[in-house]
Amino acid sequence: MPANRISRARIRAAVGLTVAALAAGATAGAGPAVAQPKAAPAAAADCSTAYTIEQKLASGTTWRMCWRYDSKAGLVLEKVSYQPKGEPKPIKVLNSARLAQIDVPYDDGSVEYDDLTGFGFAQGLVNLAPGECPGGTIKTIHVPEAWDPAHADVKGLCTTTRSRGHAYRMQGDSANKVFQAQGKDLLVYTVNQVGWYEYMTEWRFQDDGTVNMNVGATGSLSYDDYDAGDGRGWPIGKGAKAYATSHSHNVFWRLDFGLDGSSKTKIEQYDSAVTAPAHGRQAPTNKTTRTKVTKELAGDYKTYRWWRAVSETGKNKDGHARSYEIVPGPTTKYPGRSFTRHDVYFTEYNKCEQFASNNPGACPASAGKSVDKWVNGQTLTHPVVWMNVGFHHIARDEDQQPMPIHWQGFAIAPRDVTAMNPLTPDALAWQNGHWRPRS
Repeated sequence: MPANRISRARIRAAVGLTVAALAAGATAGAGPAVAQPKAAPAAAADCSTAYTIEQKLASGTTWRMCWRYDSKAGLVLEKVSYQPKGEPKPIKVLNSARLAQIDVPYDDGSVEYDDLTGFGFAQGLVNLAPGECPGGTIKTIHVPEAWDPAHADVKGLCTTTRSRGHAYRMQGDSANKVFQAQGKDLLVYTVNQVGWYEYMTEWRFQDDGTVNMNVGATGSLSYDDYDAGDGRGWPIGKGAKAYATSHSHNVFWRLDFGLDGSSKTKIEQYDSAVTAPAHGRQAPTNKTTRTKVTKELAGDYKTYRWWRAVSETGKNKDGHARSYEIVPGPTTKYPGRSFTRHDVYFTEYNKCEQFASNNPGACPASAGKSVDKWVNGQTLTHPVVWMNVGFHHIARDEDQQPMPIHWQGFAIAPRDVTAMNPLTPDALAWQNGHWRPRS
């Protein structure tokens, strides 16, 4: 490994210690140290008040969940439930949801980082100022295995609400009545510094039941990376002397569905085929086929392909099985590693399988250390969903200084979780199914 790469790794570790000190307010010339709020003890199995997030949004939808902080994954959300107006009790959605890896290979082949399991992502949690959590609450996290144990309590978890614009708009034939609503979201997020990058891990819970999972990368381009050892980086600054090294961010999430309180979730894949117009028809035809995914699968997105996780125990008021559809975001799939060559993995639950690469869990050595090795034909009775979303970062002049945040992520959207739009106004609640205008 070239000396500058070794230096960079050391810089990352040194920056981690600096971050810990800054998070505690221990900067030079800062005056006497200010006592940090005492963090709550480790979360109890029943999710004590200190580890509960509950938010009723203006539309009447309530989201509830527990949270804890893992020494490698960072923020973990558990027992996530959704209760829109009209539903008598919360609808369980997820047993748990969290990051499973951020893999960062550099284009010149000189280095590759596994930020969660190898470079102190969780320990890089930073304090959030009140202005970074507008209208919300900042919770204190006790960081396990903190670089500075004397300052392990960090004001690092923001929960707040935010408007997202129109949830819907509809006007009748007579145009004498407009139905519209502005959507509201619950936002839960942390910021973790790893080297020169600062990762914002955002969970956005919409009042219509959709959950958006995103990681935003910001911070700074590393001053130690203006070498582009293979000559193919991007020139930053005056002229063409300093070339920032291009690299990828391969972000993995791990979702354990618990629809209606049961882990016995079914996975289904849907593919549609479009064919030329038949004789006498004005348009092409489109046929959609369902495939039940009964065994572990490494899946790839294609046009007209999607998956859903289906409850085996719960139905909505129309008698349809509740499910959540996986909605991909933009991605640049990285072909350089076996575990990044697929967009989604469905594996049978195994307690030791926790991280998508360089997994430190107590799995047998023969099981391998990455998610692709765990797809080995087991029958799915308790599936775990692993999402891989890639971003190829070719730096630009505008990335300095600081670097504008760039996002990558995906969503899960309710499909038949409720019998109608959960935000349906009362005046339209009778229009379910094949309705007829009232006389």
